[in-house]
Amino acid sequence: MVRTLLDPIRRRMTNAVTGPFGHADYPLARTMEFRGDPGICGPDSASWKIIGDVAGFIGGIRALLIQASHPEVVAGVADHSRYEVDPLGRLSRTSAYVTATTFGAMPEVEQAIRFVRKAHRPVQGVSHRGVEYDADAPPLAAWVHNALTDSFLVAYQHYGRDPLSEEDADRFVEEQRRIGELHEASPLPRTAEALGSWIATHPGLEGSPGQVRTADFLKRPPLSRGQLVGYRILFAAAVATLPRRLRRIIGVRRMPGARLVGKAGIGILRWALGSSPTWHLSLLRCDADVPEGIFIQPLPTDVSGSVGLGEPR
Repeated sequence: MVRTLLDPIRRRMTNAVTGPFGHADYPLARTMEFRGDPGICGPDSASWKIIGDVAGFIGGIRALLIQASHPEVVAGVADHSRYEVDPLGRLSRTSAYVTATTFGAMPEVEQAIRFVRKAHRPVQGVSHRGVEYDADAPPLAAWVHNALTDSFLVAYQHYGRDPLSEEDADRFVEEQRRIGELHEASPLPRTAEALGSWIATHPGLEGSPGQVRTADFLKRPPLSRGQLVGYRILFAAAVATLPRRLRRIIGVRRMPGARLVGKAGIGILRWALGSSPTWHLSLLRCDADVPEGIFIQPLPTDVSGSVGLGEPR
């Protein structure tokens, strides 16, 4: 009875959280055509566990803040992206990229990489400080990629479902490094400690007009009043994990109690959403064991016609 009464609340929360990410085609709609293909990470990877958790919402916000602290990276976004005109579209496409490269079969991974690299080729120009930029250049590709990797990892370490060992943290970095190599990004640190240090001490970071606009946008995104209540909790939780130097550059302050409130908020989201249904789908594609009790949402694509698909084990 209690569960029946709470189901409408769970559905409303799920729709409110996932709705902003629904402005792009689902990237793994045909993934069951690649039965047995583990992709670049696979069922036993740290990546599926980490990015499949709701703490990834905090990681995504954190990554965007960090990426914007690089003047040339944010200039490329400001000069060539439609994020201010179509913010939810860009958010959805970024989410689709992470979904495809982490959970997809290899043909889906490769397609996502080709799409992004093709989109980045014309992204060239000069930043506000007179430095030329090229979004496909290895150092800029590395900043974007490493910020994502570090942010998903740090968010899980602070707000994830289970404690993460140092070995699993390093394994996650190595798995994500393989994705970065497909972009020809460089440098790509090999351990969690090296990655965190590379982000925190990276030279050449400073405030810029594009960074100010991005930070203002992330503080006040175009969400409904109800969505903004939850988003502000996640935003503050993301800021609380940033190195002090980056908080100063970005112009954000760590709020007292933000981590505790963030943990509570993520706990509520985990109750409502469970783990990623894409993780669930990818386990089925690989005929791998499906953990009990962590998947709540329906599968994102129909698998009824998949030959030989049995019940989750």
